[in-house]
Amino acid sequence: MRDLLGDREIDGFCAAHGRWEQIGQHLVCAATAVSFTAAIAWVNEIAEAAEELDHHPDIDIRWCTLTFRLTTHSAGGLTDLDLLLADRIDAIVDATDSGERNEAAR
Repeated sequence: MRDLLGDREIDGFCAAHGRWEQIGQHLVCAATAVSFTAAIAWVNEIAEAAEELDHHPDIDIRWCTLTFRLTTHSAGGLTDLDLLLADRIDAIVDATDSGERNEAAR
C-alpha cells in the first residue's frame, strides 16, 4: 500500500502546477481543448499513461472541457501515484496546448 501525502506535499504540488487543486481527498483540474476531437485525443493519451502507471483517473467529458479527479482509493487519499499521473496529464495537455484554455476546476 502507498503512503498518504501530507498537506505540505499536496500544497507544494498545487502551487507548482497551477491547473491542479485539492478538493477533499482528490486532486482536481479542468482543461479545455480547442475541439471535442482534441479533448478526446487527450483522453486517449491519458488513458495510455494511466495504464502504464496502473492508476486511473476519473474523467468527466463536457464537450471540449475535461475534468480530472485523482485519488488513490486503496490508500484512502492522495499518494505519489496521484502526483505522477497529474504530471503526466500536464505534460500531455501542455504538449498539445496551442491556444486552448486551461483552468482549475471550481
